[in-house]
Amino acid sequence: MSWITGVGLTPFGKHPGRSTLDLMSEAATGALADAHLERRQIDGLLTGYSTTFPHLMLSTLFAEHFGIVPSYAHAIQLGGATGFGMVMLAHHLVEAGLAENVLVVAGENRLTGQSRDSAVQTLAQVGHPVYEVPLGATIPAYYGLVASRYMHEYGTTEQDFAALAVLMRSHAVRHPGAQFREPITEADVLASKPVASPLKLLDCCPVSDGGAAFVVSRHRTSDHGVRIVGTAQAHTHQHVSAAPSLTSFGAADSSRAAMKAAGVALADVDYAAIYDSFTITVTILLEEIGLAPRGAAGRMARDGHFSKTGKVPLNLHGGLLSYGHCGVGGAMAHLVEMHLQLTGRAGDRQAGSPKLALLHGDGGVLSSHVSLVAERVQ
Repeated sequence: MSWITGVGLTPFGKHPGRSTLDLMSEAATGALADAHLERRQIDGLLTGYSTTFPHLMLSTLFAEHFGIVPSYAHAIQLGGATGFGMVMLAHHLVEAGLAENVLVVAGENRLTGQSRDSAVQTLAQVGHPVYEVPLGATIPAYYGLVASRYMHEYGTTEQDFAALAVLMRSHAVRHPGAQFREPITEADVLASKPVASPLKLLDCCPVSDGGAAFVVSRHRTSDHGVRIVGTAQAHTHQHVSAAPSLTSFGAADSSRAAMKAAGVALADVDYAAIYDSFTITVTILLEEIGLAPRGAAGRMARDGHFSKTGKVPLNLHGGLLSYGHCGVGGAMAHLVEMHLQLTGRAGDRQAGSPKLALLHGDGGVLSSHVSLVAERVQ
């Protein structure tokens, strides 16, 4: 068992002049304060990676920059699943007695620290270097292909995708740190600029500057009673051209394994934090995990099932689609919001008194999956 004892999050959007280390430091400072810990009490450090600051030893570099001397340090690369993968590792580190308080931190000036073309080119390298990248595919193009197949298989429509974009924006409106807070309609989504058919601009997450951090501890250090009770991973492929399926991935396997480890059922979940880099991403994940039947996620979003007052509130900070996406820290913002929700500190975003949360992140093109189960303890 481990505890998430503190969280920290910067606003996402444009932060001119702020570096990767600056944004990581701001988030980490907030997490330590929230955990009631001092820097000298951090003996474990986990970081991800930064496309704008590709240092080969980012974890120890940040330790030096931040003024901590951990007995364990590690940097991880799992694409969008990195943040939750780090939580899983931190959980096992403290359970194994290898660390007492593990700082998990990520941040990146992905919006202002590189050109648009550079960002597109860098992210496209997730594709196969022989069979995909030379054909000019981008990340949105890969997800557009998946979306087309999914629509064919399950009857999902572009309007169903739009309903999820509208849902995320309606949540972001209530968060002062969100990159986009102007309400949108399904008509706005459908009329937005085509990016990779059938995906439009508002079906895609923005590129952001930002940082996120949290502390995973062996013992409770603050009044925030949230503990990690189940974790699991699944990895079905790396490249789209090698995927065994374009409609079923590893989300069901990892979420089932995490819930089994926690000794809970899907029906027990009353808050969900699900990766949403594109509307097709969150559609597939919700439906494969079982939080919505196949082909029904958009309709359920439209009907309020995933709203603040719905049966399973989803990404109440606005998710990647509206809070923003700064790389590794993007999905970590989902965990920060989960922590605030379970501890009753989300202000006017607060969704009652949720007790059990399911978190799921994916990396690559739905290729690497990490699921977490967290519960509130009084």
